[in-house]
Amino acid sequence: MTESRLLSAFETHSVCMLRFWTVTIQAPAEDIARIMEHVTAVTPLRQGPYDNNAYATAAGTERYRPLDGAAAGAESVVRERPGVVEVSFDLTPDQNILEQVVEAVFQVHSYQEPVIKVQDTLVSRSKGLDDRNNPHRWWNTTGDWKQADG
Repeated sequence: MTESRLLSAFETHSVCMLRFWTVTIQAPAEDIARIMEHVTAVTPLRQGPYDNNAYATAAGTERYRPLDGAAAGAESVVRERPGVVEVSFDLTPDQNILEQVVEAVFQVHSYQEPVIKVQDTLVSRSKGLDDRNNPHRWWNTTGDWKQADG
């Protein structure tokens, strides 16, 4: 049996694949703006010429049952909470930043036991090549993605 391990960072003509930590948080949709405000106070979540980079899934239903020690007290019935999303973002592998982000999430999350997952991943970063003639880029097409400043 071969040992499973993360691929090493590598480059192609257009992209660098770099090691990051992907952080995933589960929370009620109404918590996300507050959580992300506190995360970006720790680190800007920068990706090239963009910041505040994160991804949120569509809302789903979380299942759980409070046991002894839960803030709500022990219950016999499994609860279902609709409107829970997962948000993920990438951090440069820096233990100090990760600890600050985890603590920030914990302090502003509405759960007694917030779900915070950290995975070692390879993430693409563009080399910023000239794409003015690439017909597949947003800025070379018409569409409603552009927003006027103001």
